[in-house]
Amino acid sequence: MEYIVIIIVALVAISVFRYFRQKNYLKTLTEEQFREGYRKAQLIDVREPQEFERGHILGARNIPVTQLKQRLIELRKDKPVYLYCQSGSRSARAAQLLHKKGYEDISQLKGGFKKWTGKVKTK
Repeated sequence: MEYIVIIIVALVAISVFRYFRQKNYLKTLTEEQFREGYRKAQLIDVREPQEFERGHILGARNIPVTQLKQRLIELRKDKPVYLYCQSGSRSARAAQLLHKKGYEDISQLKGGFKKWTGKVKTK
């Protein structure tokens, strides 16, 4: 029983640590804040291609988080990177990878695409 408590406490501590560390390099923006800056940024949809085709933010490029490591050459380090996925977990994972690779100006859409009310393009 003691081991279970120790494991739970350790997992919570790790989650809290990751959350605060992530806040140092990833800005989570409201839709309004996201709209203000995404045209001057590299707008990246990190969802899978079939999700992207069903609808995406106008002007976004699709680089799935599963392909991001192989496709880093497509992103510039000197321009802001605006990320989004369906709800926010994949864009956070993508931001972590970009941060490790030296990208500094990284933002994500709070709530992800499912909360987006702006213009959408479908294929």
